[in-house]
Amino acid sequence: MKIMGGDGSGPTVAHDLGMHSMITLTVNGKTHTLDIEPDTPLLWVLRDHLELTGTKFGCGIAQCGACTVHLDGRPLRSCVTPVSVAEGQAITTIEGLAGDTLHAVQQAWIEHDVPQCGYCQSGQLMVAAHLVDNTPNPSDEDIDKAMINICRCGTYPRMRSAIHRAAALARDAMADA
Repeated sequence: MKIMGGDGSGPTVAHDLGMHSMITLTVNGKTHTLDIEPDTPLLWVLRDHLELTGTKFGCGIAQCGACTVHLDGRPLRSCVTPVSVAEGQAITTIEGLAGDTLHAVQQAWIEHDVPQCGYCQSGQLMVAAHLVDNTPNPSDEDIDKAMINICRCGTYPRMRSAIHRAAALARDAMADA
């Protein structure tokens, strides 16, 4: 992009004015170095630059939660988070949630047939994974407090059942380890 003077000359905004920076991100265990504007929302870096499209755009104002990822293990709304904030921290997207096997919440989501349209589900799964990873036996109140992302299809009862199942699966896995 250029800022043009009357004679067609002018500085290149991104490079001549120093708006781009080299930013190194660790996403799903892989390191990426990008020449990008530091205030670019993390969501668009993930989707457009790293082609990790599981994280969704919903509202753009951090209200719906479709864009939720983990930053150092904690849920974060990526649509309003500048990429510069994530530098030096571990980012996990829905694509990186499973290791060699599905995460307990992914398995429970399948068992309980949670998704309807599915659009919000990557964000829902990221929040649920954090809850299950940090609360071994969540109550309905714990689930209601944590699961604040919006689901337009209203699959909240199935999500609650699946979270209880995921917690049980996680406890069983810990006992077997």
